[in-house]
Amino acid sequence: MPHIASLRLTLIAFLSAVSALVAVHAHGIASEPITIGIAEIDYKDTSGESQDQQAAHAIRAKHFAEALRRDLGASGKYKIVMLDCGKDQCSAESQIPEDLIAAAKKAGARLLVYGGVHKMSTLVQNMKAQVVDVTADRLVLDRLITFRGDSDNSWKRAEDFLAKQLLEQPLAE
Repeated sequence: MPHIASLRLTLIAFLSAVSALVAVHAHGIASEPITIGIAEIDYKDTSGESQDQQAAHAIRAKHFAEALRRDLGASGKYKIVMLDCGKDQCSAESQIPEDLIAAAKKAGARLLVYGGVHKMSTLVQNMKAQVVDVTADRLVLDRLITFRGDSDNSWKRAEDFLAKQLLEQPLAE
C-alpha cells in the first residue's frame, strides 16, 4: 500500500508540472504583442478663427501620433511598427487607402490606426479614428471623439482617451 500512495503522489506531482507548463506556454502565446502601425494624424480647421494656428496644429497632430505610439507600445499589448510611405506623409489624407494599407503590411503591422482631427469651432474639435486589421482586411474600430479646447492639455486628454479605447478593445482576434 505505501508503494501505491507514493505512486499517486508522483502522478499528481507530474500532472501538476505538466499543467503548469501548458499554462505557461499558453500564456506566452496569448501575451505575444500585436504589431500595430499608427499613421500620422490629419488636421482640418474650419473654425473661421482669425488667428492662423496651422503650425501649432501641425505640431499637436504630430505629438498626438507620437504619444499614441509611446502609450500603446509601453502597454506591452502592442508592438509598434513604423510606416514608410516614401517622401509623402503616412496619413489617410495624403495616401490612397491601398497605399496606406500596403505600407502597414510592408512594415509587418497586423493593425493600422489612422484618423484626423477637425476643428469645428473655437471650442469643439472632432477626431475620427479608425483601425483596420490589414491581415483580415476589415475595419475593427470606428470612433468619433469630440473634445473641447485647443490646448496641449485638451489634445493630451483626447490621446489618452483613444489609447485607453485601443487598449480595452479586442481588436485582433
